[in-house]
Amino acid sequence: MESTARELYHPVVNLAYELDLLSAQPHHPIAMADIYSKTKRSEIMAAVRSRGNKATEIALVLLLRRHKLWGWRRHVSLAGKPDFVFPEERVAVFVDGCFWHGCPAHFKAPKSNRSFWVTKIRSNKIRDKSATRQLRKLGWIVVRIWQHELKGKAMPSLEKLTRALDASSKQQRTRPKFER
Repeated sequence: MESTARELYHPVVNLAYELDLLSAQPHHPIAMADIYSKTKRSEIMAAVRSRGNKATEIALVLLLRRHKLWGWRRHVSLAGKPDFVFPEERVAVFVDGCFWHGCPAHFKAPKSNRSFWVTKIRSNKIRDKSATRQLRKLGWIVVRIWQHELKGKAMPSLEKLTRALDASSKQQRTRPKFER
């Protein structure tokens, strides 16, 4: 059975096609030979975890606990899969890695396979904006914290979060209560 050129691309690139970020030309510079079989590549990618990153999520867990901020939950099923959710306050928190989300201060595209990475990061940014927009439409306050903000003195991140929580509680006090 003969594979089409598109099937040879990485699944992330297929997402870029769906978002219409790439041309459909089979000789696009992103196409490259993989040194692993399709099965082995799938096995490698399945081992990559998107949860529990020590530089981001775990750092924020420790910060929240140290400053006695309670009421948050993790792994809540919401648009964009926020890293932390304060359900009562309707605040969703995303901790964005500087590389994967294209931090303007720290992102540097790798020199090899540059076009792939630029496209990948661009699609991540598009997805981030879409998730933020969706949650805001649903009445959530969205807080995005960069990975580098959790290093050293993380007080600005904590202040950003507490401002959102304070704003949320003020909104809730001013909302009329509807009786059922």
